Amino acid sequence: MAVEALSPEGMPTHAGDLSIEGRGIEPIPADARYGSLGRIFTVWFTPQLVPAAFFVGTLAAADFLKVGFVTGVLAILVGNVVGALLVGLLGTMGPATGMAQMPLARAAYGKSIVVPGLLNWLSCIGWDGINSIFGAAALSLLTGMPFFVSLLIIVVLQAALGVIGYEAIHTFEKYMAIVLGAMFVVLTIAIFGQASTGRADGFSGADQIGAFILFTTICASFVLAWALYASDYSRYLPTNTSSFGIFWVTLLALTLGAGWIEVLGLAVADKATGPSVGTINTILGGGLLGGLAMIAIALGTVAVNALNDYTGSLSLLAAGIRVPRVASAFVVAVLGFLFTLYLNSGDFAGKFEGYLLFLSYWIAPWAAVVLVDWWLRRQRLNPMRLVSFSALPSGLLGLVSLVIGFLVSLPFQQSSYGEELHTRYPFLPINVISDNVLHYADLAYVVGFVVAAVIFWVGSRMMPATSQEPM
Repeated sequence: MAVEALSPEGMPTHAGDLSIEGRGIEPIPADARYGSLGRIFTVWFTPQLVPAAFFVGTLAAADFLKVGFVTGVLAILVGNVVGALLVGLLGTMGPATGMAQMPLARAAYGKSIVVPGLLNWLSCIGWDGINSIFGAAALSLLTGMPFFVSLLIIVVLQAALGVIGYEAIHTFEKYMAIVLGAMFVVLTIAIFGQASTGRADGFSGADQIGAFILFTTICASFVLAWALYASDYSRYLPTNTSSFGIFWVTLLALTLGAGWIEVLGLAVADKATGPSVGTINTILGGGLLGGLAMIAIALGTVAVNALNDYTGSLSLLAAGIRVPRVASAFVVAVLGFLFTLYLNSGDFAGKFEGYLLFLSYWIAPWAAVVLVDWWLRRQRLNPMRLVSFSALPSGLLGLVSLVIGFLVSLPFQQSSYGEELHTRYPFLPINVISDNVLHYADLAYVVGFVVAAVIFWVGSRMMPATSQEPM
């Protein structure tokens, strides 16, 4: 499985083919498809084995939640299933069209794809930066190397995967599913030796329900973000691949992977002092187990950021920026590297993470527009009609639906960055209904999805019949 030169077709031809993928957003021809459902499981399971999922679980003990262990496990299960539903649905579009997710969204958004395309490109760079802080810190703690050197190693590895492309990522995630899975089995046994499974809920009545819904939403948001990446990693599968299978395998992989690590965090939530790699090392007592955890964190960072680099490259192309996909993936990795250095130079990481989480509320209305458009087309379209940006319609209805869905969801949000914005600009109704009516429950994703779906559906039905014909 040695790395080869760029193939004439610019795309891999079989499992283990690590030729550099030069192909951009063009659909994968039906006769060039390969692979099986098993790789859908590993590509979604492995990237969930990261510190971010662990600290989602530890939030259960925070003063604004005070969720007990049993309630927390239920919230983790429900949240991951709900969040994974959209990823599974969108993932079925890959084999049907041979296209990646953001380029495929051109069908609904037309030229307006510039907005979500660039927004996701920037988000991929941002998450690269946040994740890399964990990975580089873990590698430094393990080896004693300077942070800069550790970060450089992490970025080189993830950039190589992102540049080589689809097959390199699938191959890496497959083997890391085994390696990281085995590591986390050992760490699970160690962590549960210190677990506080008898912790009770800190609130009662409506406040308890509000805390449960909020924690459920936090867990859902962790996997919901993958909706923007969904068909990127299924587009090479044969056209006859079972949509039913893709949906359920995706749901299982995300729920099992994220849920597993979140429950670990939940089990020791009262011992966690903050979102740092050092906290995990301290909980495990350092030594062999601590070292094993640091290796797992470093490998997990590469696994998750490789997806950011690859999807980021496709999102930039979807926005109409004409650059080679390989160059685009490299740029995402380099900008992520520089951004990590910036975040690590001061007290910026926590604040920026809050900003990214606030922005993630746009994902639900974005997905609503894409899914409604797909269903209105009866799941049929000519993907070649989406390749030329200049030939696309304006797509204004899709963008308006997304924006209105996002804005209407603002009062139903429960986010720290939103609270900060509301304090600074009281006329912005962010968090207002959640704070004053819903006992701090967060229903913004549901509201944003429903509002955007209704607006786009009604608007589409009011358009001339010819505009509704499958492309």
